[in-house]
Amino acid sequence: MIENITATDFQLGPNLTGKRIVVAMSGGVDSSVVAALAAQSGAETIGVTLQLYDHGSAVKRAGSCCAGQDIRDARAVADRLGIMHYVFDHESQFRNSVIDHFADEYLRGRTPIPCVRCNMGVKFTDLFRLAKELGADCLATGHYVRRVEGVDGPELHRALDPARDQSYFLFATTSEQLDYLRFPLGAMPKPQVREIAQQLGLVVANKPDSQDICFVPEGDYASVVRKIRPEADSDGPILDLHGQELGRHRGLIHYTVGQRRGLEIGGLAEPLYVVRLDPERQAVIVGPKRALAVSAARLVEPNWLGKVQGRKVMAKVRSLAKPVTATLEGEWLRFEAEEYGVAPGQAAVLYEGDRVLGGGWIEETLGVMTAEAA
Repeated sequence: MIENITATDFQLGPNLTGKRIVVAMSGGVDSSVVAALAAQSGAETIGVTLQLYDHGSAVKRAGSCCAGQDIRDARAVADRLGIMHYVFDHESQFRNSVIDHFADEYLRGRTPIPCVRCNMGVKFTDLFRLAKELGADCLATGHYVRRVEGVDGPELHRALDPARDQSYFLFATTSEQLDYLRFPLGAMPKPQVREIAQQLGLVVANKPDSQDICFVPEGDYASVVRKIRPEADSDGPILDLHGQELGRHRGLIHYTVGQRRGLEIGGLAEPLYVVRLDPERQAVIVGPKRALAVSAARLVEPNWLGKVQGRKVMAKVRSLAKPVTATLEGEWLRFEAEEYGVAPGQAAVLYEGDRVLGGGWIEETLGVMTAEAA
């Protein structure tokens, strides 16, 4: 299988002799296989791992990354491949730019995506600097996306395997970064990646994939937020759309837009859902499912990789959501049909076919019921 991989997969020309590739190694099977492909291409290959956190639970947790056992796995793979491997301590930067932001967003009644923030900041920004300081011709990662040469330069495209595609989490990749990045796994199915790892006898060949948020043991994000911001457990009222109190909640961090379970409100004529979170009143606002429908979302901090204004595009407003038709008018993304589950703090990523045109952070939404009432 590995014999079919050529130097051109790194898009540095047909011959990589004399070239240098830095590979971001998280300790998982994907980045380990990228390092193997780079090493067998003829280029000088250097593995770099950022230590991002190291609490006791993460060290023992299968499917985490960039800590404890994962760093040891990355080093073992590098030794097996005969390549240089460096570990850089970025724990304080990761805490300040990702973990603290994650906690603060929940206190603001928003639903954060720390994986995007990590890619935007600590991973890509710092890895870029390190790779260039090491004199690398490119930085290769194990992300499942494709870099395609277009008429106006490199473009970001979905992975060929839709089940593995990570393009939603990479919408903030800039054109300058994309020019330097390489994604050799974007055209591969996961079984092929594992087969390569097994052929080479890599210790991570059967290692489980990363799950949930890497720095949250057992998926219990509320405990992480409580540890960083103890005030996050403050209770408050559960209000209907008219401001009537229906019950009490146990802290905003336990609720997200669209949630139905866990409200513990009895005697209702119809199911109620979390419509929004109001941190100023420490209130959870609930309403019927119809109240979740939105007609538009305002985007901030955008990153565009193609023309989007005034065009019909396909918009993805959650990582697992199906893309829907929408048009960007200024800051407002207007949906062709009402959309559900659009939450401030999440990202809206725009596509044209398989190409990622960019995206932005959802700052606020325009509810269908609100517009009808007006």
